Amino acid sequence: MSEPGLRRTAGANSSRKVLQLLLSFTEQRWEASVAELAEVIGSPVATTYRYVQLLKELQLLEESRSGRYHVTSRVMPLARAARLANDLARVARPVMEEAVRELGETVLLFQHFGEAAVCSDLVECDRPMRFTFQPGHSIPLGVGATGKMLLALLPDGERERQVARIARERGAEVRDALKDALANRFMQSWGEIEDGVWCCSVPVSADRHRPSVLTFVGPATRIGDGERQRAIAALRSYAEQIGNAISEYSV
Repeated sequence: MSEPGLRRTAGANSSRKVLQLLLSFTEQRWEASVAELAEVIGSPVATTYRYVQLLKELQLLEESRSGRYHVTSRVMPLARAARLANDLARVARPVMEEAVRELGETVLLFQHFGEAAVCSDLVECDRPMRFTFQPGHSIPLGVGATGKMLLALLPDGERERQVARIARERGAEVRDALKDALANRFMQSWGEIEDGVWCCSVPVSADRHRPSVLTFVGPATRIGDGERQRAIAALRSYAEQIGNAISEYSV
């Protein structure tokens, strides 16, 4: 699906479908059959099979179990290149390291892409029960503190479109949560992504075209009410530092 506000390139429908097929592989769908891929990208099975064969020829896909395909390690340099080119992640890194030293829990940077919140970088704490997210890990919009905060930050029309899609797919009612997120400028959740985890996300005013959030995660058992309020206040301060730093970097 194209980003809102971006014009579709004329005469590139087949190329678009090939790329959509490749991008349809995620942590949740790490392998798939041709029939499943055809349903995801909305193409006939025979056409989708040709796309799969092209990606196999380029060594971007390979067959594992009979009739099922997965991406190959050849895509890994793309991930490395994306991280090196991400100015926000590079500028945010030292601020996130400072946040982890102060708060003692894992801090992550997420950005909006399509229908997901994608982890651009993270700094893990050195305490027991760390959370092993990795850059590239994605969370559906509307799920958890991160997915809800990013959803709330979308432009009105895009937010309404995404909320309608979420309601159709998951029957989720998120409108009240989004109002709270916009009013309070933070969102928290308990055990929505992983059992026993408290999570808080705050906006990073860094890119008006691509909403971003700073997220704190830790075991709920060691984060009491006082620690939560302190974490929210500190996270807001660090998000502001990142926003100011990237603004100066971009001048």
